[in-house]
Amino acid sequence: MSQKTLPTDVPVDEFLATLDARRGAEGAELVELFRSVTGAEPVMWGPSMVGFGEYEYHYASGHSGVWPRAAFSPRKAKLSLYGLQSHPGAAALLPRLGPHTAGVDCVYVTRLDAIDRDVLRELVRLSWSVTEDAAV
Repeated sequence: MSQKTLPTDVPVDEFLATLDARRGAEGAELVELFRSVTGAEPVMWGPSMVGFGEYEYHYASGHSGVWPRAAFSPRKAKLSLYGLQSHPGAAALLPRLGPHTAGVDCVYVTRLDAIDRDVLRELVRLSWSVTEDAAV
């Protein structure tokens, strides 16, 4: 099985320009927030994920691949924020983030202006630190 979501050469600004005005602005704000926390430049992963850095993962099943160390996708219904639950300290911070729902590896936010940016920065920082040893 090959990995489907991989880095592309599509400029992030071009992708953000295809979004509606609100999601485009939220995407641009998230790019700056993630960039300031991680020190990494954004790269498109697949058609709709903006990722920062990358790391190698290996599962007991033998499956392995690369994935962004921090990422988001400004989807139409919600902003998907990837990896924010991966650090043990994240559980204590998530209740302070603001209105959100959580999946296995994602935190979903309807509106960026409804969440606490300082808490988001800390969650991104913690997430980034979890993958430091596996960074490519």
